[in-house]
Amino acid sequence: MKKLFASAVLALSVTSLAACGSSGGSDSSKEKEIKIVATSTPHAEILEEAASILEKKDIKLDVEVNDDYSLQNKMLASGEVDANFFQHTPYLKNAMKEDKSFDLVSAGGVHLEPMGVYSKKYKNLDEIPKNGTIMISNNVAEEGRMLSLLQQGGLIKLKEGVDAVSATKKDIVENKKNINIKVGGDAALMPKAYENEEADAVIINTNYAIGADLTPTKDAIELEGEDSPYVNIVAVKKGDEDREEIKELMKVLHSKEIQDFIKEKYKGSIIPVSK
Repeated sequence: MKKLFASAVLALSVTSLAACGSSGGSDSSKEKEIKIVATSTPHAEILEEAASILEKKDIKLDVEVNDDYSLQNKMLASGEVDANFFQHTPYLKNAMKEDKSFDLVSAGGVHLEPMGVYSKKYKNLDEIPKNGTIMISNNVAEEGRMLSLLQQGGLIKLKEGVDAVSATKKDIVENKKNINIKVGGDAALMPKAYENEEADAVIINTNYAIGADLTPTKDAIELEGEDSPYVNIVAVKKGDEDREEIKELMKVLHSKEIQDFIKEKYKGSIIPVSK
């Protein structure tokens, strides 16, 4: 009887150990996941390309598309997503000034979308007539960027020492043609304003230009240079930039495969970066 009891205990112990070993193996092989929200073009497209590479590393990239700029940082700060990909550092800094609850950082830059001026009436900025109108979006974080583009094209001159991040219309010290710089609606509405010829020229973000079948390098009458500080970044909660999955995501986004994908798909309209 004692031998039978001992055998039963031994069998139970072996079964328990086997179960524990099986459970441990399952946990160690469990697929990791990053939930990221991004604007549709080109951000989500780039992420979908990266997803197949990350899958080989047992990391699932769950991409949620949302083209509303006002929601993405809120989604990240609330923990609804692990990261977002739609903005540049000046936009993020401005967002954190406006909402002190945001504690977000850049995990790294991915690409530059050169902003452009588009017109159905004129082939270059020199042709814009006196008292002409140029429409810009109501994106305060990019006001200086848009004004710097007009300065680059020779339409206006900004106060010395003012950069593309901090400039406002108050910093315009020269406007020989008396150009009316009209503030329109959201950045997403600028292609429609261009199509409807609501101004002599319209400044459009590259992601919205591509979405409207415009090719910046061909269709823009003035295009932002490569020295722009407005590199698009992946943003995360502070501290999450050190997470293994986030580091792997950035490695993939900086890889030759993704950089070649960006160059080929967007034909130079979007410039990949590796930092």
